[in-house]
Amino acid sequence: MHVEYRIVAVERGGEWRAHAERVDTGDRFGIECTGASQGDAIRRLTAWLDWQRAHVAALEALQDAERAYHRVVAANAFAGAGDRQTRERLESLAALDRARAQLDAVRAKRPETS
Repeated sequence: MHVEYRIVAVERGGEWRAHAERVDTGDRFGIECTGASQGDAIRRLTAWLDWQRAHVAALEALQDAERAYHRVVAANAFAGAGDRQTRERLESLAALDRARAQLDAVRAKRPETS
């Protein structure tokens, strides 16, 4: 789902604050970022919005990998412990671990917002 945002930056007491609003609804989205200048506040908010998009994608990928792993486990629950079932389970578990590591990597890159 593609969502567009409008960035609003205002100066209060010598400090700039920026926030995002959904274009389709006008609702505020996310956090407010501060900066010494309008550009600084907008850069921080833009970096956070980019990070948020990556975070959502990584979280969705992890959830997809979890569902796939559970399907493999359930499908093989009553099958014999053959090589194919073991290989499917290990491949699915490896994909789950990669998705978890990707989410951790994205979370570690959360930008500074104030």
